[in-house]
Amino acid sequence: MLRIFFAVLTGLFGAALLHLVIILSLPHFTGRDAATRVEAEGDLNNFYLLGDQYDEAGLANGDPFLRTAVCSFDVEDAPVHFTAKGNVPFWSIAIYDSASNEVFSMNDRTSVGGALDVLAGSPIQLTDLRKNLPQELQQAILVEMARPDGYAVLRTLAPQASFDDAARNFLTEAGCEQFAAR
Repeated sequence: MLRIFFAVLTGLFGAALLHLVIILSLPHFTGRDAATRVEAEGDLNNFYLLGDQYDEAGLANGDPFLRTAVCSFDVEDAPVHFTAKGNVPFWSIAIYDSASNEVFSMNDRTSVGGALDVLAGSPIQLTDLRKNLPQELQQAILVEMARPDGYAVLRTLAPQASFDDAARNFLTEAGCEQFAAR
């Protein structure tokens, strides 16, 4: 009787574990994960402002007080430089790898002078840059990417309608460009 109980318990535990693995891996196999959706927004190294309604890629800005932009990038050939300046009450950026693992995040309160200045690259690229850091990267935060491709989500606060133009300008003028050492 005890053997049957343990066999049933083991079977239930195994089935629960298998279902959990399948559910968590489903977005990866269906191509509808966050990285794939951000890639579908458009070209690499360009921030795309998300609207209130779902777009063709299946992305939307779900918070009425935030404005959101996304950028898909690849650091295989060169690091990517994220920049933004503007008079907004709050902004934050999160950088993810292609498996949607958060690699780095920060906001205006932890930045230098309230401006976004982050360079993401491979460990080898950043090591080479650190040997002779260009003047324009003296204040930049360097972020190592274990995987070459990823995406960034940049958000800014627009708590009232009067903040909307500044928030949209901040996001549309933000940079997500490959960095070419001079």
